[in-house]
Amino acid sequence: MAKRMNINADMGEGYGHYDIGNDDAILQIVKSVNVACGLHAGDATVMRDVCLKAKANGVSIGAHPGFNDIWGFGRRQIRMNADDLEYLVAYQLGALAGMAAYAGATVTHVKPHGALNNMCAVDRDYARAIARAIKAVDPSLYYLALSGTEMEKAALDIGVPLSREAFIDRLYEDDGNLRSRTNADAMIRDPKVASERVVRMVLDEEIISVNGKKMPTKFDSLCVHGDEPTAIAVASACCEALQAAGVELVTLPEMMAV
Repeated sequence: MAKRMNINADMGEGYGHYDIGNDDAILQIVKSVNVACGLHAGDATVMRDVCLKAKANGVSIGAHPGFNDIWGFGRRQIRMNADDLEYLVAYQLGALAGMAAYAGATVTHVKPHGALNNMCAVDRDYARAIARAIKAVDPSLYYLALSGTEMEKAALDIGVPLSREAFIDRLYEDDGNLRSRTNADAMIRDPKVASERVVRMVLDEEIISVNGKKMPTKFDSLCVHGDEPTAIAVASACCEALQAAGVELVTLPEMMAV
């Protein structure tokens, strides 16, 4: 059986009259999207429009909840009670479910955004707060978690569906964590470099760190950042390279049904 892989992208991160990223173009390339739910970015109209377009393109829809931080685009770490975080995430899941209903679509996964995602990777209480919110709002939702982190452990412990994620366009440290975007080299913006890297990741089932360390890693989905200027070129090159290598690209529910 040929290898399969899901490619996801973050989107719906505009607000009002302002657009961030080329959502229309990304939707022609990826198979799943993570939609901003109104707190770090996005609003009701943006969410509805992305859901309509995702449904039309056969792309599965995920929630991308973040901190209540529009000014900082959700990239500033915020310390709060874990219960408050749980309710904040549940609130965002409900918002996107409502907008998806306008498209006759359903939300199928949850992936924390930005600083929240980074904190959940190492903070047990935060990771479990996300899992509890999923279980309360819709226990069928996949927790799209960075492979090998506290998020993965939380999904397994609390009993919500788990889907593991790695990144196409980010460098990794030797400990398996993502290289901070405060470093100028954290993002991979060269389509050729990204496409060669992603084929190796999928076929060899391993990630290569910034220092060349080989890290065998299980992942079901690969993310490309939709807000980067190079997103379209990188996503296109990676998808074309994977298909040329015999890898079938599918939605996240299809990937998890294998």
